[in-house]
Amino acid sequence: MNKVMKVSVFWFIAMLAGCASMGAGDVAQKRSDIIKMKNATLAQLYAEKPDTRAQLRSAVGYAVFSNANVNLLLVSAGTGYGVVHNNKSGQFTYMNMAEGGVGLGLGVKDYRLVLVFHTQKALNTFVENGWTFGGNADAAAKASEKGASVQGELYYGDMSVYTMTKSGLALQATVKGTKFWPDNQLN
Repeated sequence: MNKVMKVSVFWFIAMLAGCASMGAGDVAQKRSDIIKMKNATLAQLYAEKPDTRAQLRSAVGYAVFSNANVNLLLVSAGTGYGVVHNNKSGQFTYMNMAEGGVGLGLGVKDYRLVLVFHTQKALNTFVENGWTFGGNADAAAKASEKGASVQGELYYGDMSVYTMTKSGLALQATVKGTKFWPDNQLN
């Protein structure tokens, strides 16, 4: 059992290190990659929940993030990146994210997160302070377009949250905190 724990901790750390950044490329390439991820994620959201298109158009703004998450028994952690779009000004703010939680879980998943801001205060608070707290429960067994996932999330504030698993194998129920912050290199 001790050897299994050591191997699990090694993979946990390796996974987080690999997900911590956008990778190689100049500022323009990284921005372009984030916008492509945003567009693909929104297309998937609109296909799965057509009513969200009108919700995003009428909202003050929205954010789209790509996140990799690892669950190891009682601990959950993840890192990612994304962009906030202010619908009123048209401005994009590129951001990073990191999350940590406690609860029961095991697995690894790559997922997308869409946050819809219903008030200017919620959008400003998110960009300036970036903390969210909530609970998460999900089950995922998905690779590419094969498999399925079920998610449920609860967040506080004047925003709606949608999650979509891209790939992974995970079963978890956690209470977590997520920190979002502007990317100084990309803004």
